[in-house]
Amino acid sequence: MTRLIDPVLLRTLAAVVRSRSFSRAAEQLGLGQSTVSQHVQRLEAQLGRRLIARDTHSVALTPEGETVLGFARTVLDAHERLERTLAGGPVRGKVRFGASEDFVQSRLSEVLRDFREAYPSVDLELSVALTGFLNDALSRGELDLVLGKRHVGETQGMLVRRDRLVWVGLPTALPERGEPVALASFPAPSITRAIALAALAQEGRAFRVTCTCASLSGLRAAALAGVGVMAQPRSLIPDGLQELAHPDLPRLADVEFVLSGPGLHREPSRALAHEILNADIWD
Repeated sequence: MTRLIDPVLLRTLAAVVRSRSFSRAAEQLGLGQSTVSQHVQRLEAQLGRRLIARDTHSVALTPEGETVLGFARTVLDAHERLERTLAGGPVRGKVRFGASEDFVQSRLSEVLRDFREAYPSVDLELSVALTGFLNDALSRGELDLVLGKRHVGETQGMLVRRDRLVWVGLPTALPERGEPVALASFPAPSITRAIALAALAQEGRAFRVTCTCASLSGLRAAALAGVGVMAQPRSLIPDGLQELAHPDLPRLADVEFVLSGPGLHREPSRALAHEILNADIWD
């Protein structure tokens, strides 16, 4: 191969995979959807490989695409570090980072560990809470960057990923015919709680909240005890629980993961945002 691969094309590929949509990738990158499609087509033509399998419902990587994506993330990370180095030496300062409770049992901890190792001159302060509380802290100037959730159609923040909410728990917690759905849930103003209650109400399903807890580990313990079922993003199902299907459990809406805050546009928070955007946290 005699031509160098443009990092812009690699960045577009990573955004399409991350958001699982050409239109959402365009929103995230600030480009037109046709431009995103052209970037992917140019990259496929340059490599002589089909990277993305497209249909009317989903976007998925081909085996060749999986290989290319791994290299793309390495290249983009090196490119970002080079830009920061040329801009004036090592990144320093403090990052006040907030993460929604749902993410604490994902591979986010690995990203934060790698960030601390890569940027030893940056002080990282972590806050874990419900997205609504984190956004309140953000508005008060108490946080620089938040990884949280939003309803589909909302515009606050930079889209990281869109995911399907599903019912999870143990089969023994499913309701018998005519019984109300037993629900284990985060307290208000939890987005997943709001979506679950709205779906149950819209379908006219009787329910009772059997456990309310602000901790994901507490909800997991309740679900493992068969106290109730939970609504969780499909990519964040806690260990030991499984996705459930039942006539009394209505389909749940999608939810979007987003990065928000002034730290998206300034160092050192921008460096952490870059690490999160390019990590395999949910794959």
